[in-house]
Amino acid sequence: MLQSLLHFLHSLFDPEGLRELIRTGGPALICGIVFVETGFFVGFFLPGDSLLITAGIFAAVAAVPIDSLLIRWLLPVMACAIAGDQIGYWIGRSAGAALYKREHSFFFRKNHLERARDFYEKYGGRAVILARFVPIIRTFCPPVAGAAKMPYGRYVMFDIFGGIFWVCATILGGYTLGRSVPNIGKYIHYVIGVVVLLSIIPAIIGVIKSKKPSPRPAPAGSAQD
Repeated sequence: MLQSLLHFLHSLFDPEGLRELIRTGGPALICGIVFVETGFFVGFFLPGDSLLITAGIFAAVAAVPIDSLLIRWLLPVMACAIAGDQIGYWIGRSAGAALYKREHSFFFRKNHLERARDFYEKYGGRAVILARFVPIIRTFCPPVAGAAKMPYGRYVMFDIFGGIFWVCATILGGYTLGRSVPNIGKYIHYVIGVVVLLSIIPAIIGVIKSKKPSPRPAPAGSAQD
């Protein structure tokens, strides 16, 4: 059992293994991974962006018609991405402030939650949409929105738009790339590398900004009249 789990996790981060998972598991497996990544703390390490872009590329290489891609891939994955976020929101809504008092564990990282809270406080409602494109923040932003008691109707509006936008941008982006670049399957390692790099840039920028010293307030009476 443990060996099978380790093999599955290794396949998620190996281009050839990812190709085989997508080929054998199809839309059902992708939906399951997206649902866990967006709905449960344990899913923070799952590679949502690279998974969906790779799925789009392989769908193009396999000559999947666009109407079949829409019905069999996009719509189910959108539904799972949105449904997963609802679970995260209600976890935060029910746990509230107690969520921030939890200690680190294998399934929970308090520092990720705090990063998501800073992200939410900076961008407000837009964070629900923007978080879709930032790994880890994507998992922890819904509980933060729930803990902040963001009105559910407003949350759902942002979340549905963000879920549709994220899935379409990644799967259709990969599909377009797969149809535009000949033999792109040979270069999938580079494509996934670029996707991973782009996805962690916001985190790198956040770390750099956090290390900058805050400007000291001017001494009293130093201001000129």
